[in-house]
Amino acid sequence: MQLRKVNLEKILFLDIETVPQQYNFSELDAETSKLYLNKNKYIQERDGLSDEEVYERAGIFAEFGKIVCISCGFVQDKMDGKAIRMKSFANDDEEVLLKEFAELLNRHYNSHTSILCGHNAKEFDFPYIARRMLINGIDLPGTLDIAGKKPWEINHLDTMELWKFGDYKHYTSLSLLCHIFGVPTPKDDISGADVARVYYEENDLPRIVEYCQKDVIALIQLFLKFRNEALVEEENIHF
Repeated sequence: MQLRKVNLEKILFLDIETVPQQYNFSELDAETSKLYLNKNKYIQERDGLSDEEVYERAGIFAEFGKIVCISCGFVQDKMDGKAIRMKSFANDDEEVLLKEFAELLNRHYNSHTSILCGHNAKEFDFPYIARRMLINGIDLPGTLDIAGKKPWEINHLDTMELWKFGDYKHYTSLSLLCHIFGVPTPKDDISGADVARVYYEENDLPRIVEYCQKDVIALIQLFLKFRNEALVEEENIHF
């Protein structure tokens, strides 16, 4: 898939924010806590972590976490230049936001030309969304239902994978790539590590949504840089 030939308007750029289903390890029932510690036994023993400390990773596992926000970006290629339109799905009730997101995919990104794009999304965002949809009893939209498909039949793009050029030795963050490509990234007062605290202690879901949206804008701008195209001006980004 040659990036310069991809129709930008067929791509849905996205990012998700996740939190543990329970904020503290002590809130888990006996069976769940046993299964969680068993899953993370190696890391806990290697790093000498307490049960509470190793539980800080819970939000990254679809079996023990939940999605609180999915932010999406759409690029419109107009005569007078490109524009970005943003839409976010956020809710304390994960089933509600996943159903709304599934409806978006089924309505507008359900053809063989539809593409999903994220950063490290093939390893995290896409499988996490699919797993949580199944857990919530939601039918997978076609763009996420990849069972039995051949690799070239899966229309998923990943900016981290694109940057590797076949090199699988290490992870490159979105913030690092934006820095070296000169993509402006607004300084934020929170990071991914703060999301669970902001959600459970501050009950500030709108703040998490704003943080998630900024990552999607950075993702789109980086993708444009990968195509050697001009960035979208701030006044052409619509929420």
